[in-house]
Amino acid sequence: MTRPPGRALAAVALAVLLAGCGGGPGEETAPKDRPATTAPSAPAAEPARPLERSVPVGLRIPAIGVDTPVLRLGLAADGTVEVPPVTDDDRAGWYRHSPTPGQVGPSVLLGHVTVGTHGDGVFRHLARLHRGDRIETRLENGTAAGFTVTAVRTVRKAEFPTDDVYGNVGRPELRLVTCGGPLTGGEYRDNVIVFARLATTGPAAS
Repeated sequence: MTRPPGRALAAVALAVLLAGCGGGPGEETAPKDRPATTAPSAPAAEPARPLERSVPVGLRIPAIGVDTPVLRLGLAADGTVEVPPVTDDDRAGWYRHSPTPGQVGPSVLLGHVTVGTHGDGVFRHLARLHRGDRIETRLENGTAAGFTVTAVRTVRKAEFPTDDVYGNVGRPELRLVTCGGPLTGGEYRDNVIVFARLATTGPAAS
């Protein structure tokens, strides 16, 4: 796929923009009895066929109790990536300069780990996901794109893997991004990134 104008800058700026993630308690986002990082591994089955473009409107992650509407995010006036607003009704957001879920390429969704005084963000428990967990995106055209987690990585913001998250791939994939690690001076040290591959497609559940 073709990179839209400003996309490279947006990718680099992502780690900075997600630094505070709304602020919150200074605790690790990954449970202490589980590793926050799993080695990448492709599923054995062939992936589902790519979908036509359709904007995501909902996201479900049963393993961590996420069922959220999805906002559209673009670039701020300074060329950095927008993030969802900090509200008590926290929602995930799809970066509209990435493919829609199910299209060939990496579709990128962002969410907060905490939302200030409102408490937990929609991606508070993202680091608990494991390889093989299911993710479902509901699309505007009534289709559902189901993904299987292939890897969960926790990385320092200073070492954000821009190419791994935004770089072109030859199949439909999904990236979920939030903050992680310890909170110091109002900023989280790390990013948590979930990598997933398209597994199923079909009508969205009503």
